[in-house]
Amino acid sequence: MRILGIESSCDETGVAIFDDKEGLISHCLHTQIPMHAEYGGVVPELASRDHIKRIVPLVHMALEKADMKLTDLCAIAYTAGPGLIGALLSGAMDACALAYGLGIPCVPVHHMEGHLLAPMLEENKPSLPFVALLISGGHTLLIKVEKPGCYEILGQSVDDATGEAFDKTAKLLGIPYPGGPGLEKLAANGREGVFNFPRPMIKNPNCDFSFAGLKTAVLNATLEHKEDLEAVKADIAKGFTKAMAQTLQIKCKRALKQAHLKTLVVAGGVSANMDIRNALTELMDSIHGKVFFARKEFCTDNGAMIAQVGMLRYKAGQVGDYKVKVYPRWPLSELKAL
Repeated sequence: MRILGIESSCDETGVAIFDDKEGLISHCLHTQIPMHAEYGGVVPELASRDHIKRIVPLVHMALEKADMKLTDLCAIAYTAGPGLIGALLSGAMDACALAYGLGIPCVPVHHMEGHLLAPMLEENKPSLPFVALLISGGHTLLIKVEKPGCYEILGQSVDDATGEAFDKTAKLLGIPYPGGPGLEKLAANGREGVFNFPRPMIKNPNCDFSFAGLKTAVLNATLEHKEDLEAVKADIAKGFTKAMAQTLQIKCKRALKQAHLKTLVVAGGVSANMDIRNALTELMDSIHGKVFFARKEFCTDNGAMIAQVGMLRYKAGQVGDYKVKVYPRWPLSELKAL
């Protein structure tokens, strides 16, 4: 059986085809980054219009790559939330209309469940159960995963998400959108220890996060050095990424101990950052555990992760009814078990 997955939650249009036996067959992606860069961030209306323009050509491209026809598909999966409502509607309308026209089921998929299980797309898959760290532009979550569809939230951010903290820090340092990759590149040239920013909430016994104070510390540093900011930009970036990586490291260690597990899965756009990857790899080596990352092209939004989860939900009989429903906010806890 083969399913088509459509991702359109924000500023990436992704389409992929997943086989229940062979795995990922094809995937195509269009990024809107160059379009939004002019405005310094995502413009929701422009994002929605671009999804409408891109989805159908990408569907044809994915089918061509897989040497398939539309009639070879068993179902159409799509991101139903969370995300930007207009962007979500763009994908949902195309998916439901296409499924209805073909007479096959449509499958609504939770965007964060897609990220959560993205490392399962790799040949070297994590074994269940595991603790997952989801770090993206809108989310920071620590989750105990007993099995797909069975999730226990261990910790989350009480204010800014990890990606938001990266983007706001990048903006303070004059790095253009998207800020994350530029900040990582700048930090690579920074001197360690010049700026020792706080590791927020590490003394709290829980697994929750807070990054507002770290962001404020960076702001204060830029104001203090406004006359010579160019000379210390890289050092500030290094101090920020080090503080972020160590905070995530400490919280992950606590979550693993709480869950009595030694397997960590790291997913979401920010998981592409090498300082964070190195810190979490170091953590798992120190406790003789294992860490799993999605490949970098599947850290950010993509159709492959939606198609994979869509297949799981389809095989469990959890399909939609062709009514276009999207959920800009959608807690993972509301998902049905598989």
